[in-house]
Amino acid sequence: MKIILIGLLGLLLSGSALSIEHGCSAAARSMFLACGFDVKEGYLEGLGVCSDTSDAAEADECSEEVVESREEDTEECMDVLEARLDLCEQLDDAVHEVAFGEDFADNFVDPLEIGVTIDPNPWFPLVQGNVWIYEASGVDDEGEEVEETITVTVTDAVKLIEGIRCLVVNDTSDEEGDVVEDTDDWFAQDTDGNVWYCGEISKNMELFDGDDPEDVELVDIEGSWKSGREGAEAGMLLPFAPVVGDVIRQEVLYGDAEDTIEIESLTGTESAEAASCEETCLVTLDFTPLEPDSLENKYYVSGVGLIVETKPETTERVELVEFISN
Repeated sequence: MKIILIGLLGLLLSGSALSIEHGCSAAARSMFLACGFDVKEGYLEGLGVCSDTSDAAEADECSEEVVESREEDTEECMDVLEARLDLCEQLDDAVHEVAFGEDFADNFVDPLEIGVTIDPNPWFPLVQGNVWIYEASGVDDEGEEVEETITVTVTDAVKLIEGIRCLVVNDTSDEEGDVVEDTDDWFAQDTDGNVWYCGEISKNMELFDGDDPEDVELVDIEGSWKSGREGAEAGMLLPFAPVVGDVIRQEVLYGDAEDTIEIESLTGTESAEAASCEETCLVTLDFTPLEPDSLENKYYVSGVGLIVETKPETTERVELVEFISN
């Protein structure tokens, strides 16, 4: 593989015309090269910052940190490549071509009729007015205490994306009374009852010590994407009739949004304050090649939705404490 990547890099630098490969693994290799260029750009920019000082000792210390950062970033590029190639193997190297867009608009229902004249997906009932309240707690993989309240609300707002009417679902995260994330997710349901993920706009906020007044500030919209924009493609969030072993890409915007699930079980057992299941839960393994070590198990109860989320090798747990059904 290393020889192939070096050869492709040489062609890119020479300006020669490329014969484009097709397939999931071909995309993974191209993204690996892009990651390498990003690392080099960050390294050179870092050296530029280090050079802007008359203190030689300070410059040397700065450059050492930049070199260390480059090595870490290069290792991350390799880890992400390996994770992407593992996923491609699971998908038999299939490209991400889904039945979404204007040509498939007739395959999707009026989102405002879900729960009225149209049955909702049992694992994620997109009924206007439904509200899920979760409490997150535990210690994450970095040793930090996790305590937050997450509120998910199905609104009556509709957003047209690539000819598909997508319902707006608001998702907020609250830490000690401050909203640190405010996201509008866009979902659609097809005529078979499958729920599709059309994109999201995620506003991430942060508190800064010493500010007066001490209010949360918008720091980025990382993770935001929209199907049809800048190469982003929708994916299936949850099928109506899940099959154990199926691997499903929920979203694709290379480098930003690559969430994937594997259907692990239809006979899971879990318990939360607001709902529980005894050998009837849908259990998924949620992962993304962008964070190869970050794995989640999610438990869904039919007619309610997500009730518990856990992270292996940590004590992190997200639990449904209240479900308000419209």
